[in-house]
Amino acid sequence: MEEKAAIKRIEELRDLIDYHNKRYYQLDDPEIPDLEYDRLMRELVSLEDEFRQYIDIRTSPTQRVGAAPLEKFNSIRHLSPMLSLANAFTEEEIISFNERLQRLLDTQEDISFVVEPKLDGISVNLLYEKGVLVSGSTRGDGVTGEDITQNLRTIHEIPLRIPSSPETAGVIPDKIEIRGEVYIGTDAFRELNRQREENGEAPFANPRNAAAGSLRQLDPQITAKRPLAIFCYAMGFAEGISFRSHWDFLQSLTEWGFPVNRYGKRAGNIRECIAYYHEMTAIRDTLPYEIDGTVIKVDSTETQDRLGSVSRSPRWAIACKFAAEQATTVIEDIIIQVGRTGTLTPVALMKPVRVAGVMVSRATLHNQDEINKKNVHIGDTVIVQRAGDVIPEIVRTVEPSAHQNEPPFGIPDNCPVCGSKVVRLEGEAAHRCINLDCPAQIRENLRHFVSRGGMDIEGLGEKLISQMSERGIIGDPADLYYLTEDNLTALERMGEISARNLLSSLEESKNPPLEKFLFALGIRHVGEHISKILARNLTTLDTIMSSSEETLLSIKEIGPEIAASITAFFREPSNLRTVERLKNAGVTPVETRTVSGSLSGKTFVLTGTLERFSRNRAKEIIESLGGKTSSSVTRNTDFVVAGASPGSKLDKARDLKITVITEEEFMKLTGESAEGNETLPGFK
Repeated sequence: MEEKAAIKRIEELRDLIDYHNKRYYQLDDPEIPDLEYDRLMRELVSLEDEFRQYIDIRTSPTQRVGAAPLEKFNSIRHLSPMLSLANAFTEEEIISFNERLQRLLDTQEDISFVVEPKLDGISVNLLYEKGVLVSGSTRGDGVTGEDITQNLRTIHEIPLRIPSSPETAGVIPDKIEIRGEVYIGTDAFRELNRQREENGEAPFANPRNAAAGSLRQLDPQITAKRPLAIFCYAMGFAEGISFRSHWDFLQSLTEWGFPVNRYGKRAGNIRECIAYYHEMTAIRDTLPYEIDGTVIKVDSTETQDRLGSVSRSPRWAIACKFAAEQATTVIEDIIIQVGRTGTLTPVALMKPVRVAGVMVSRATLHNQDEINKKNVHIGDTVIVQRAGDVIPEIVRTVEPSAHQNEPPFGIPDNCPVCGSKVVRLEGEAAHRCINLDCPAQIRENLRHFVSRGGMDIEGLGEKLISQMSERGIIGDPADLYYLTEDNLTALERMGEISARNLLSSLEESKNPPLEKFLFALGIRHVGEHISKILARNLTTLDTIMSSSEETLLSIKEIGPEIAASITAFFREPSNLRTVERLKNAGVTPVETRTVSGSLSGKTFVLTGTLERFSRNRAKEIIESLGGKTSSSVTRNTDFVVAGASPGSKLDKARDLKITVITEEEFMKLTGESAEGNETLPGFK
């Protein structure tokens, strides 16, 4: 490229990248896919490398990270810069990274690395002085970040104090910056959006946006209600402590009680790093959080120091990005779905397209505000994304659209199912059908009631529920327990054997754990987590039903909105009639019991295949006795329950000398008899 044209393009790219930095880092509302942003940045880096005389160290986005802090927060200057990582998109680029390191180190020997998943969240910096958390901030521009200390304190996984640790010979650093990635898990994200839509609030576009918006709340009480989590992954400035390797640092983090991703591991050479990249690509959709790649870091801290960094990235680390999770397709139609609370949700039916290895043909459009914002019409060409196992969504229309000057798709004035008037309450994003007898709401309530998280009734699928609802056989959950064999055999594709099996499943479901029964009722704002809290604290259904708002507010994690919703639900005559009919049919929720010698304070990890009961049932047993379960083995784990064909968790448990018990020993430990409590090591 000629010099004059290069100068013009450099300025264009700087302005464009600055604009998208602001959209991404400050407004949490990116307009382009990550892949397109990376392409723009790489083009600018290439041009500045070729025409180095035009590098502006003060203003070029290649010389800094992100964007300036928002003015509404105070600023915190990092003790050491929070650098970004250079990216690799192919095996060849990963190999080139290794070759570059070998040239800089003047060696042909294999380099030892640490490989970790790259979470798609918000980077934060935690500063500890004399072992006490004194501040927390966002990345900001890499030098100065936003002061979000009070919000970060609401994340229970972040230790407020660093304990003395055998891993570091009891040394507490005078000062240390610990970097982490704040995120929201995919299940928690779905539940958060479900609650927001029920409350008439606009849903978040994706988990990263939800995490970013939660951290940037001026009111920490709002942040505390959001399901934020964190993994810690790096050290910034440190005074009074040092580590020989990055791996040693990660082990100390675990010992101190910081959450560290369990999929991180050492790699003896670059070939193992590439194999790890393919392993994580294969399992990414099974993870309970979103990742967009892997990270390769030189393990030796002495070698890291020798390699140093360039203007915006360390030379000793690289991010290996996964293939784009976005694709382009055409909206062929838009339909309206009616949920159990009457919320009307527009759904785009699209020409099928493969996104992240899955064929996608439907995507949520959330609500009318989102449709207006994205100017969506039937027939538009759009970019659709699917991250992890989150429901696909429309990112934006591809300009220019043939329909861009026409009004966007509009949600109808009448419910498409029952024809009743649709309303939009002031301050809410959702349109709702307010007809309580709307068949769609009845069907959705029934589906929720029989779901796995609720009464867990086998044989009651969506089609069967719809058929019984349409024929007027069932109108509310209690009707299920008054079904007869004659009712069922009159249905299509329902023979005598199938009818008897379903009646048997209904009979078996009559004694659910109290928390499952509460969740099944579909009380607004009462999901699985709040149901468990209610059951543990109030123990019986009658106690919960008669509790005042004041009593409910005295329970940790129960706020005014939840308390008001619970009391309102149990004041509604139709709800009380349904509960009474369920009781009369023999449905008796099992009271939450506390026992002497319980599992209070004990942490369990389950691995392998259990033969006597499912993982979910084992978890329920542990939690009912005051214990908790974890997905990873750490030094804080008390027991690992090993079933058939256990995985790497068993090896780690043995390495850490964690007590490993069989399924039979687990049954003794959780049974009525105290015999197991006395014989199992580590149980007090």
